[in-house]
Amino acid sequence: MNQPRPHLVFLFSDTGGGHRSAAEAVIGALEQGYPGRFRCAMVDIFRDFAPVLLDRIPDIYPPLSRRPKLLGRIFQLSDDPRLIRGILKILWPYIRSSLDRLITEKPADLFVSVHPLINVPLGHALERSGSNTPWVTVVTDLVTAHTTWFSTRADLIVVPTQEARQVGLQRGISPGRLKVVGLPVAEAFSRRNGEPGEIRARLGWPLDNPVVLLMGGGEGMGKIETIAAAVDAARLPVTLVIIAGRNRTLRQRLEARTWKIPTRVYGFVQEMPDFMHAADILLTKAGPGTICEAIAAGLPVILYSRLDGPEDGNVRYLTDHDAGIWAPHADQVVAGVVRWLAHPEERARAAAACLALARPQAAREIADLIMARLNEHV
Repeated sequence: MNQPRPHLVFLFSDTGGGHRSAAEAVIGALEQGYPGRFRCAMVDIFRDFAPVLLDRIPDIYPPLSRRPKLLGRIFQLSDDPRLIRGILKILWPYIRSSLDRLITEKPADLFVSVHPLINVPLGHALERSGSNTPWVTVVTDLVTAHTTWFSTRADLIVVPTQEARQVGLQRGISPGRLKVVGLPVAEAFSRRNGEPGEIRARLGWPLDNPVVLLMGGGEGMGKIETIAAAVDAARLPVTLVIIAGRNRTLRQRLEARTWKIPTRVYGFVQEMPDFMHAADILLTKAGPGTICEAIAAGLPVILYSRLDGPEDGNVRYLTDHDAGIWAPHADQVVAGVVRWLAHPEERARAAAACLALARPQAAREIADLIMARLNEHV
């Protein structure tokens, strides 16, 4: 008789930080490395299982992210294990039934958390239920990792950098439960599907100018419109490709604009690896997922904004390794593009620095760690 396939439940939510894409990258690596061996489910912890009010967090996050100072203050004030334990104690009567329902309705042979806010309550719920279900946390903050990532009840916590590992150690996680692997991104970002000119031709982009890719995460956050207007006003000799993501209002405004330079405007796209491989420079906010996708693709980055607190370390990580430029004002972004256009050798060095930082096998390594953890609990 065939043994039932282990059921892996990935806990995420679309609240920035590349949580969905990290889960999808690991699932893809599992399917490639262990075809047919697992059943995987993705669960949006807020939309699917949070009680009333908390289920609105994915809707609240995009407008909140447009106030980076406020979000940074919330991050800093809440980055305290004692405070988090106190908040859990207050919220527990309100969220207990939702977590019990998660464990009952989504029975797992192993949980994989890729979101910080589920870890402390999940650990508490599993302990109260007497469950010995193994649980792996995949941290998607590069450097400045919030304390909620680090539950002492997790079997294994995978971190992207040594800096994030140090945070885990400071939060009381034993060294044996922390492993530096990298941030998981889809392998397509590190495997070029043709030369840049070929990809541009497939996408219908001009072939005679360098391509500047401008984006702000899946929700189209940050100063995209301001940056686009500055690049256009400077009449730079580039093709400007703008990703508005799920921000339909932004996309409509950009599409209605009369541009001075060749410009392409998109909403949410699935072809981001091709877009990055066809581009010469990326302009983006300092989200960890986008940064790691870009370095895997060898695409130099100019960062134009960050969320104070959670993304401070991301800026340092990129600039300290000479893989990108920090340019928080539109005129600085334009100056950075001009500099890299005028000095292609400098841009080539930044591209090489990106590839040196990249850990394209991170998703596969995490898949192997999950397999090993399951075997230990057979």
